Amino acid sequence: MPLLEQIKDETTAALKAGDRERVHALRLISNELQKAVKDGGADEVEVLQRERKRRLEAADAYRHGGRDDLAAAEEREAELIAGYLPEQISDEDLAAIVGDAVAESGATSPQEMGKVMSVVMPQVKGRADGKRVSAAVQEKLAS
Repeated sequence: MPLLEQIKDETTAALKAGDRERVHALRLISNELQKAVKDGGADEVEVLQRERKRRLEAADAYRHGGRDDLAAAEEREAELIAGYLPEQISDEDLAAIVGDAVAESGATSPQEMGKVMSVVMPQVKGRADGKRVSAAVQEKLAS
């Protein structure tokens, strides 16, 4: 079942269950996905990752502003969005991919991180956050 249909069905179920917070989050996700399709078809995974990142950044901002209640709501939305993302790659698998990419690109120093990242990112697209990949590449190049 396409993701938009799945979200629509889950929105209907949440409406019937009276789960207003879930309905709100699902509608936001649905709107962003529809906008991406209309604007030229950005990848669903990219849209979901972007929305999850926005929620986590908003939660962080709310925490710094002393609004833990709003931060918790944003974190719950981020968790809901994460449920639609592909399973994240394990640290061991990521390290193996990074090791192969370092060997393939011939990188030997942290200054050549861009070469390695350009090989790794297409392989882990949607399954690993860029910060996590960057940290793994830096660790590998530093050793």
